[in-house]
Amino acid sequence: MQHSCSRSCQHVDETNVGLWNLHTKIDKYNLQCYNEKHDGSGKEIFRAWDERLDRSKVVESDDDPELLFSIPFNGAVKITGLCVIGENGPSHPNTVKLWSNLPELRFENARGKEHQEISLTYDPSGTLAYQVNPAHFSRVTHLSLYFPSNFGDETTRIYYIGLRGEFLGEVKSKIVIATYESKPQLKDHKVDDFLKGNYEIQ
Repeated sequence: MQHSCSRSCQHVDETNVGLWNLHTKIDKYNLQCYNEKHDGSGKEIFRAWDERLDRSKVVESDDDPELLFSIPFNGAVKITGLCVIGENGPSHPNTVKLWSNLPELRFENARGKEHQEISLTYDPSGTLAYQVNPAHFSRVTHLSLYFPSNFGDETTRIYYIGLRGEFLGEVKSKIVIATYESKPQLKDHKVDDFLKGNYEIQ
């Protein structure tokens, strides 16, 4: 089956396949795929470009077509493209919705307004690249991908998801150290505080 490519997609530039390397920056241990039939299968479809046609690794939805990926990165990334490989048939997803930096996203709020929605076409060999909106995906530490439907099958099957872009660097955690007084010091507070009874002098 073939469908025409939408305006948001282009054929993959074979001279720049090295840019499809953001799978190496994913925190695979904490990656979650909701509604997968087999636990852990969703993690295996994020892999090297050269391995994209490996049909032994697949994630299939359970009971209905929906799949939701919660993807943390080991730092900040700029995402410029997306590639999705499925069956050349009705189990191939027909839509994906994307959100950046919303790790709390789940099915109940995935039906709200997305940062970007892309109409997918059949792509069993990974020849199509979908452009990602730079306004929302230029500095991403967490990516959510929601596949709500397919081309008519009861379940959705995905063999590969590729992310094109660049790694911007690690994100340093902001650690706030608070100092608490065991005794309030007169030199640190206004006299009015003590007159109002805000502190007890020991």
